[in-house]
This record gives sequence, C-alpha cells and structure tokens, in this order.
Amino acid sequence: MYAVIEDSGQQFRVSEGDVMDVDRRELADDASEVVFDRVLLVSDEDKVKIGTPHVSGAKVTAEVLDADAQGPKVYIHKLRRRKNSRRRTGHRQQLLRVRVKKIAKGR
Repeated sequence: MYAVIEDSGQQFRVSEGDVMDVDRRELADDASEVVFDRVLLVSDEDKVKIGTPHVSGAKVTAEVLDADAQGPKVYIHKLRRRKNSRRRTGHRQQLLRVRVKKIAKGR
C-alpha cells in the first residue's frame, strides 16, 4: 500500500515505514506525530483511489524522528565581471525528518 501526499508544494510517494524529509513546521514541544491530510492518491494492492484534488477522509500519520534536521549546504556565487566584486554565500534548508506509521484509506 502506498499514497501520494502533498506538502509545501511538493508531492511525495510514501509507504508505511518510509523515512522522509519535509519542510520544518511549528510543532508543540510534546508533539511526536505529524498528520498529512492532503492525500492525492491511495493505492491498495488491488485498487487505486484518485482524489479530485484530494481523497476525502484519507490521511497519513508519521512520527517525528528529528525536528532539527538540515539539508545539504548549497553555495551561491555572485560575480560582477571586470569590477573586482565577488560574493559567496551559503544556505542550509531546515527540515523535519519523519517516518510514516500509518496510511488511512478514507471513504
């Protein structure tokens, strides 16, 4: 069984037990689960439910593994030719690492 979910403008294909990184969000201090309710597709072994745009009642529950994960470092180079002006900056995206626990099919 797998599902396609939408989060922060991105689509993810997830199965139970998968570990994935999503954009960081504000969570309560005692929060240990995240619920994704924008499910675009749910597939069982024999049938597929496709939402228009979302499958009603379907949701994916995931447990929080690391609330302070970071993505890879990305370097940005800026150069103005013939002006002796160079700039190099970097960025690391703040992420939330979760493991999918349960996929509810909905109606």
